[in-house]
Amino acid sequence: MKKKTTDKILSASITILMALVLTFLFITFVGQRNQIDGNSMEMTLSNGESVLLDKFTYRFSSPRRFDIVDFPCPTDAGSVYIKRIIGLPGETVEIKDGVVYINGDKLKGDHYGNSLINDAGLASSAVSLGADEYFVLGDNRNDSVDSRSPEVGNIRKSDIMGKVWLRLSPINKFGMIK
Repeated sequence: MKKKTTDKILSASITILMALVLTFLFITFVGQRNQIDGNSMEMTLSNGESVLLDKFTYRFSSPRRFDIVDFPCPTDAGSVYIKRIIGLPGETVEIKDGVVYINGDKLKGDHYGNSLINDAGLASSAVSLGADEYFVLGDNRNDSVDSRSPEVGNIRKSDIMGKVWLRLSPINKFGMIK
């Protein structure tokens, strides 16, 4: 009788340990839940929503234009920024008359930032991106601290924690993020 109880306890302990190890591995290498803090990604993401971050994809491929990424806040340890990639490595980004230009051409396919940009910040003159640098903007272009700001600037690939791809909550908005 004691042996059966001991076997059950051992089996339950092993199951719990395996669940903890798998959870740790998932959070470290595959995915992570984050909560949106602020309005910089409105209309795509709203304050208080929960999202899932894909930490795996960028180990084998590079971020692409219009991906939503997450990276450490340079001025507040422990906080993260969630922004959209606009400029890619080797490109030049400039904002003139409220419009984004890449290598001198108006950015095509940018239906995320619906209004003209009031403050071009660092991008009021051409910003050249290095071999591993990205230029990011919030979708709410006039209420976002992003690559236009000196405290953020260009983002290195090594600083990108992953791609935001799934909205977890609120449940009525659950699904893939574009």
